[in-house]
Amino acid sequence: MGALLAIDPIAFKIGSLSVHWYGLILGLGAIVGMLIAMREGKRFGLPQELFMDILLFGVPSAIICARIYYVAFQWDQYKNDPLKVFAIWEGGIAIYGALIGAVICAVIYTRIKGYSFWRIADLCAPGLLAGQLIGRWGNFVNQEAYGGETTEGFLRGTLHLPDFIVNQMNVEGIYRHPTFLYESCWNIVGIILIFIIRRRKFVRAGEIFIGYFIWYAIGRFFIEALRTDSLAFHGPSWLASLIHGMWTPMTWFGFQEGYLDPAYGNIRISQLLAIVFFVVAIVLIIVRRKNGQANIRYSDPIVSSKIQNAPAAIDEKHRVEGVSAESVPTHGRTHAPESADPASADKSDSSAPPGEDSARKE
Repeated sequence: MGALLAIDPIAFKIGSLSVHWYGLILGLGAIVGMLIAMREGKRFGLPQELFMDILLFGVPSAIICARIYYVAFQWDQYKNDPLKVFAIWEGGIAIYGALIGAVICAVIYTRIKGYSFWRIADLCAPGLLAGQLIGRWGNFVNQEAYGGETTEGFLRGTLHLPDFIVNQMNVEGIYRHPTFLYESCWNIVGIILIFIIRRRKFVRAGEIFIGYFIWYAIGRFFIEALRTDSLAFHGPSWLASLIHGMWTPMTWFGFQEGYLDPAYGNIRISQLLAIVFFVVAIVLIIVRRKNGQANIRYSDPIVSSKIQNAPAAIDEKHRVEGVSAESVPTHGRTHAPESADPASADKSDSSAPPGEDSARKE
């Protein structure tokens, strides 16, 4: 039944060209992520083209690095036919590689434009989670990156999933854990948390983006072990035991690890990287705060260093406007000396629209 009702991975055809749902869904995820970043960037007065360019250059960089990452850990499949490395349409990309590629591109591009990478990365963090949660539905359509064996009763009775998901999770007659859905839900919670805390006074520049890695690493660590297609390698038994022990809490909720062929490896690479990313992110937050590199708040203005004399120009404009306002004569009466009435001076100063100074700095 599952095979008969499975979704066709091909959305439509243009002549001999097949357009796959996977590509369309990934494209949708990228656009939604960009729009979220643009909306937040607008609050800081940033040009919308900045985020369009980051997407334009970031997507190819992410795809290339995602492919390199996958091939590096699956070299045995390609060493006898290296040209297959370029056959990306046959599948074989990894999200960790995509993240590395996107970050490298963003670091280079923001430096060229004179913006702080950390400030721009903070704005992009919720968009990254949104793009990933949408992109995982491409795996759903392709019936890939699923988890270990489960029961129809668990999918329908415990998770209360609709028919189209339950049927799609029937792969070759065996019901599988919808790991794509688990990760999507985890990312939704992450987006909500970012929206809640990002304007809190304790949040410093860069910590939203670093927090994104912490959140993603936690979710990926626990969800990855459910899968049966993980990239893996042979590592020390103590490390494998440590990772397995850290994952044990999942068994309290009735989950079991997906099958991993011992001949293929005993340590899932994505789980190990999740631990590394988590630890590095925590250390980075602590070090940046201790070294005084996190003095800027998330809500502070974002200014490009390429705009020459921008702060001086703002101050000069403010000074000139203030002098001009003081020099405007009042009809029917003369100016009082500065020392005549401090109260009236305060009253005159207070006539400026509230927030004008902060508006200029923004």
